[in-house]
Amino acid sequence: MSGARVVAGKATPRGAFPHVKVAGGLIFVSGTSSRRPDNTIVGAAADALGTTALDIRAQTRAVIENIRDLLRAAGADLADLAQVTTYLVNMNDFGGYNEVYAEYFDATGPARTTVAVHQLPHPHLLIEIQAVAVRPQEAS
Repeated sequence: MSGARVVAGKATPRGAFPHVKVAGGLIFVSGTSSRRPDNTIVGAAADALGTTALDIRAQTRAVIENIRDLLRAAGADLADLAQVTTYLVNMNDFGGYNEVYAEYFDATGPARTTVAVHQLPHPHLLIEIQAVAVRPQEAS
């Protein structure tokens, strides 16, 4: 795969951009959330009165799995990640995010930056991650 691509079976980007872009030997993954293809959000629920329950662990796991799917569509996997940037709406979620992140990566994993942001494109989103991977040679 080369160039830009919107990956079938994943939530449609909410703007004019691809899920992934391959340039040279790198794969750039656009900001990815826990949104499902039907626009529901993993880790977000509302009761009949509209009270919401948001789960940073479920959202983090779903984001990383979505990134895995996007990378696989470009011929790579999580082990090929070189850098991730994570956007959290609330730094009080850092512990839960870090806990789930450690299920996928250790200190030899990608370089990482985590920043707090005022908001994300939906009020139920707690986290978004963008990433850069090195394209495996056999996928070139």
